[in-house]
Amino acid sequence: MTKSSILITGGAGYIGSHVIKLLGQRKENIIVLDDLSSGFETSVLYGEFIKGSTGDQALVDNIIKYNKVESVLHFAAHTIVPESVENPLKYYKNNTCCTRNLLECCTAAGIKQFIFSSTAAVYGELKTGFASEDTPTAPINPYGSSKLMSEQMIRDLSQSSSLRHVILRYFNVAGSDPDGLIGQSTRNATLLIKVAAEVALGKRAQLKVFGTDYTTPDGTGVRDYIHVTDLASAHVDALDYLRNNGQSTTLNCGYGHGFSVNDVINAVNKVHGTAINVQTMPRRAGDPAQLVSVADKIQQTLGWRPQYDDLEFIVTTSLAWEKKLSELKAAEQTL
Repeated sequence: MTKSSILITGGAGYIGSHVIKLLGQRKENIIVLDDLSSGFETSVLYGEFIKGSTGDQALVDNIIKYNKVESVLHFAAHTIVPESVENPLKYYKNNTCCTRNLLECCTAAGIKQFIFSSTAAVYGELKTGFASEDTPTAPINPYGSSKLMSEQMIRDLSQSSSLRHVILRYFNVAGSDPDGLIGQSTRNATLLIKVAAEVALGKRAQLKVFGTDYTTPDGTGVRDYIHVTDLASAHVDALDYLRNNGQSTTLNCGYGHGFSVNDVINAVNKVHGTAINVQTMPRRAGDPAQLVSVADKIQQTLGWRPQYDDLEFIVTTSLAWEKKLSELKAAEQTL
């Protein structure tokens, strides 16, 4: 076990909690900071949990100093694209300004290893539908812009200090822990596979498909869906990379191929055994037609190898978690 600690912001959330599970299994010293605005303390399986905000500099300074923090994994953020279009200042405040505060604390403490949770939304509309790390960034919504601003701050700080970083640009994260211990419990979720699983289990009346007239093979949006455990393992690999004196870098996190909304619906219907109720809607603001990763660099740089590149497996773990949530809720109601 390392004597120093890892600070994980937003660790009670969907992705952070899966990373904590992997790090905890390695017996790392983990400190989790989360304001629980969207996360759940019960999802934090390892480490010490502290309720608070990354925007609270005094709190973050004390956490880093008291716990001898060596590495920071920064997940805390708002992530809903339509909401960012409706309320952009909320996203710039929480995603960008709080990241700036966290970076100032890291600088003061001499933190050398920083892993940032970014997004493929920084790319915006793509001529080919595929994005490599060298693809020009031109976000079309405030969520993507707020993350891109944070990326630039991190790069600038790395140029002027001893901080080294890995920026991980997520494509569409989906699925839940294959062991069934944790999962995607986000309230009022908007991610497609999560919503489709809720519809399948009767938690929602229907799945709304936003846009059927895109220039894609079946007219629905195409995305690169990556299982959350594979994404979590990329963070562990990134931490090992920085610990081994790896240089600062930006990496796409995806499988390098996409599925349409209709492909996802068909997979849910097949795994569930019954067709879900679907309603077609006009396109949403801020949604590109296709967004798929070119993901060679992450494998070359980190040696990352995905284990769960299978749409039906992703759907299976999502449905299993939704069933568990229903069982937990039913058990609570009988108490």
